[in-house]
Amino acid sequence: MLQFAHKRPFPGSFEPVTHVYDTIRAIGREAWNACFRGHVEDYDCLLAIEDAGIGDFEWRYLTVVEDGKITAAMPAFLCPYPLDTTLEEGVLRRLIRRVRQHAPGFLVLRLACLGSPCTETGAIGFHADVPEERREALFGELLAAFEALAAKEGCALMGIKDIPAPVASEFGALFSKRRYAAIGGLPSAWLDIDFKTIDDYMGRLSAGTRKDMRRKLKSFDAIRVEIRTDIGDLLPRVMTLYHDTRNRSEWQFEELTPAYFEGILTHMAGRSFCALYFVGDELLAANLIVHDERLAIDKFFCMDGERGRPYNLYFLSWFTNLRYCLDRGLCRYQSGQAYYENKVRLGSQLTANTMFFRHRNRLLQALLRLVSPLFSQDEAK
Repeated sequence: MLQFAHKRPFPGSFEPVTHVYDTIRAIGREAWNACFRGHVEDYDCLLAIEDAGIGDFEWRYLTVVEDGKITAAMPAFLCPYPLDTTLEEGVLRRLIRRVRQHAPGFLVLRLACLGSPCTETGAIGFHADVPEERREALFGELLAAFEALAAKEGCALMGIKDIPAPVASEFGALFSKRRYAAIGGLPSAWLDIDFKTIDDYMGRLSAGTRKDMRRKLKSFDAIRVEIRTDIGDLLPRVMTLYHDTRNRSEWQFEELTPAYFEGILTHMAGRSFCALYFVGDELLAANLIVHDERLAIDKFFCMDGERGRPYNLYFLSWFTNLRYCLDRGLCRYQSGQAYYENKVRLGSQLTANTMFFRHRNRLLQALLRLVSPLFSQDEAK
């Protein structure tokens, strides 16, 4: 187990000490979650991600300790990062792929990144006892420890993943001071469940959308929906649907594993489920959801692109999830990133996210700043 610390104070001192771990188990559920109250994607979610064996990722967890108590925390990861990951499909991306056939390391940098590739945003955790005026100083300690980690691990490129607009604004001066450049990320889509019935919700949609949804919802007559907390022997079929969906997506970074789907349902028991959509005995779509008593997060909707689309399964899943929220008194449904046109049409609002990056070489940092608009993911225009 990797563990190292910075700034060893004298006994009894309140000076913050930062620690870096390579497993969240070394920190423990109670201590970690004390900094992430109100976050669905907490210790159990990160433990499932850690155990899932996803690609070339190495996991790290940074904490700031004051007077024996963790007061700030954030996950991080290390990986090889192809710079064309966020490029739109086109001539430039095809050219890079051709070059990479002969030079596999072309435009691939070793990346250290704060956040998790498998959570919705880059959440910075603070203990409830931390006053507002202390947050910037504590996050500064985390950033310093993160940069030391990146140097130790030979990562010339440093990133901070998907920081929501309010948090990016709060720490904007700190990012600037530490020479981080910003790239627009994919916004998060969310819908407040401030209606009592599906009919009330439908009444808020435009007349055209309402008519379209009523037509699409007739597909429920041909579909069997099962809500499961254990997908058992259906896991291979779910993975086939996942890869079919992933291969149709422009944005591909991490590739999830069967252990990820099993781990989420196991580690987040009582706070996760998979909605399965059958025509007869054939599974055509699956939707992984995590939640607490307030918020449901749509983690992944996967579908047989050819046979599922005629049944309007994406829209059936939307209304299935809204009914789940209504039945359990949840007050917000977060439908994730990308594919915003339908989400906005169905009443969702968007929160902007920003990615921050920094290269240790100042000349390369200046070049990356210059070309960064090419790599922006913000498609919600």
